Amino acid sequence: MANIGVFIERYTVTRSEEMGALMKLGQVAHRLGHRLDFLFRADMYKIPQYDAIFIRALTDPMNSSYVAARLAQLHKLPVIDDPESIIICCDKVNMYRHLEKAGVPMPETVYLKESDLTEDYGARLLEEKGTPLVLKAPNTSFSMYVERVYNPDEFVKVGKKYLRRADRVVAQKYIHSEFDWRVGVLDGEPLYVCQYLIPKKRWKILSYTETGREIYGNVKGFELHKVNPKLLDTAVRAANAIGRGLYGVDLKQVGDDFVVIEVNDNPTIAEDEEDQKAPHIYEKLIRYLVGERGPSSGGNGNGGGNGNGNEK
Repeated sequence: MANIGVFIERYTVTRSEEMGALMKLGQVAHRLGHRLDFLFRADMYKIPQYDAIFIRALTDPMNSSYVAARLAQLHKLPVIDDPESIIICCDKVNMYRHLEKAGVPMPETVYLKESDLTEDYGARLLEEKGTPLVLKAPNTSFSMYVERVYNPDEFVKVGKKYLRRADRVVAQKYIHSEFDWRVGVLDGEPLYVCQYLIPKKRWKILSYTETGREIYGNVKGFELHKVNPKLLDTAVRAANAIGRGLYGVDLKQVGDDFVVIEVNDNPTIAEDEEDQKAPHIYEKLIRYLVGERGPSSGGNGNGGGNGNGNEK
């Protein structure tokens, strides 16, 4: 029997769908003969007492979740997410550089420094890449600090605003779509597939009203064997460019091809959403964490990678 610790923060359980997924994870762990406990920040000192750690809190090198990941790694425990993946995926410049090095298809991308944020350079990029252009701050999650710019003036204003958060800004060619593909990848193997539908009159899967209310699109699940193999192959290549842990790869479809928009560490797993057509998610996660392989498990159970946009 393995003792598995799930590190969470109070905000992790604000959505009933996410709490439902954690309950399913616990039920599967018990069915397989293991123990699963929830650990909060005050319980972090208990991490060395466990056999594996699964992080379900917002991952960032400045957050408690990173401390939990490092503590688990120092004690040689299997951990999702591993610290390396957190560092890479929480910096979009770092993440895109890894994708480029691996030859993963992605939108045309430029990395901007302060001296690039001029109206002349903005006009040139808008002409070369098309209008609008998407600007992203490197350290973002949940679609925040990602905006479209339509003219050189907006290019300068948004770019300088984002430079308050980092020393680089990502500029990408805009790809219109009515949904994003999301492929969950665990240890180099596809885990689940779904579409995040973009709400009407919006251009991102998650946006906010002026009052701060969140607007989500619906989630549509697909069986792995019923989607284009090229989608899965592209997602796996992107995940492997980061590490061998758990990732949520976002892709846009362009004709018969796919381009990677982002690789997220700590991807959202919510009841009746990502698991719609993939009820095996929970068993595969448990078996990976405890180092088991079986007919319904994937991965080698090495507990992390050499490694994401993170989401939690």
